[in-house]
Amino acid sequence: MMTIGILICGHFVDDIKATYGTYCDLYADMLGEGFECVPYFVCEGELPASVQEQDAWLVSGSRSGAYEDLPWIKPLEAFLVEAYSAQVPVVGICFGHQILAQALGGRVEKYEDGWSFGPVEYRFRDGPSQTVVAVHQDQVTALPDGATVIAETDFCRYAGLAYTGGKALSFQPHPEFSTAFITQLTDLYAERLPADIIEQARAALDRPLDNAIMGQQIADFLRQNLVSAAVHAPTAAPDKAAS
Repeated sequence: MMTIGILICGHFVDDIKATYGTYCDLYADMLGEGFECVPYFVCEGELPASVQEQDAWLVSGSRSGAYEDLPWIKPLEAFLVEAYSAQVPVVGICFGHQILAQALGGRVEKYEDGWSFGPVEYRFRDGPSQTVVAVHQDQVTALPDGATVIAETDFCRYAGLAYTGGKALSFQPHPEFSTAFITQLTDLYAERLPADIIEQARAALDRPLDNAIMGQQIADFLRQNLVSAAVHAPTAAPDKAAS
């Protein structure tokens, strides 16, 4: 069993929370068996005492911007830098993708061309395209050192990043968001977003989602790091009294 600390960076609106719970619930479903997800409400100032407290970390989405002057942003960035430096595995999704890149020296901005919202096809540089839900206007606009682009769209150049050393992985889209979830979210956002964005999202709601594929990529990344950590763990010295 691998324990994953879920660094929760935002709350769902009440209607969504009543149906789906928290980000931690969605990520637990996404990862499946073999993982125990432990929530930390970072957006409320709750950070783990140590980067070694769990086997790995997953940073959630958020309605906040990575560049905002909020009291929990800088502590989260410092935690992610420490985890990355200590080679503790980190996964970022949407806001988590952005804040990880920013913490490691990249840039995140409110994108001038507006929103990506609803099912979107992401091109992978090593493998087939995947259709996954996007919900963002902010995006990574400059890469940090050590980041390699693994997925993109015409709208979002840096939609998937793998980091040097194999200890960090991040995606702009939400593989934890189902068709039912984005359908409900589209209805809730209908008055908040431009009409053409809502219309495009509704037109795409019948597209099959590849959540299972991206979720498996994340789970495999975490498992591979767990196996690697076990292989490289120091072996206890033999008990001389027993020899």
